[in-house]
Amino acid sequence: MANYFNVGKIVNTHGIRGEVRVISTTDFADERYVKGNTLYIFKENNADPIEVKISAHRVHKNFDLLMFDGYTTVNDVEKFKGATLKVSEDQLGDLNEGEFYYHEIIGCVVYSEEGLEIGKVKEIISTGANDVWVLQRIGEKDVLIPYIEDVVKEIDVENKKIVIHLMEGLLS
Repeated sequence: MANYFNVGKIVNTHGIRGEVRVISTTDFADERYVKGNTLYIFKENNADPIEVKISAHRVHKNFDLLMFDGYTTVNDVEKFKGATLKVSEDQLGDLNEGEFYYHEIIGCVVYSEEGLEIGKVKEIISTGANDVWVLQRIGEKDVLIPYIEDVVKEIDVENKKIVIHLMEGLLS
């Protein structure tokens, strides 16, 4: 079975022409939502994804608004509310050196330069300036780590290991 990766969540319909309002979870919205591109809609209760082709994309108030070929009314897309939009693994392009997909980072164990285990990346928040990693810690509150050169020193996705520099106040 093919692997699929999240690019967004359909949170609502928009207007009456079959547009859906999407909260994106991809760094590559411009590539993912280009006219003619194929996406897969996964509904919670349905294991089989619905394949859709993008017919239009625009940005409106921090949301991506998408239209799909063959879905031309609000009634056609109403059923997609709450569903997840994904791309198939073979649609993932090669990244530049030092760039990673979210699914490669989530689940990595984070260590200090001294070898102290700090936690596991459970979520990534895209802030615009830089991503922020949410680390789940054992017996302690989650901690937020900025994905910046001063902090993140080494990423080994093969071994699911990340080394960071503990700047003063980072964990407090």
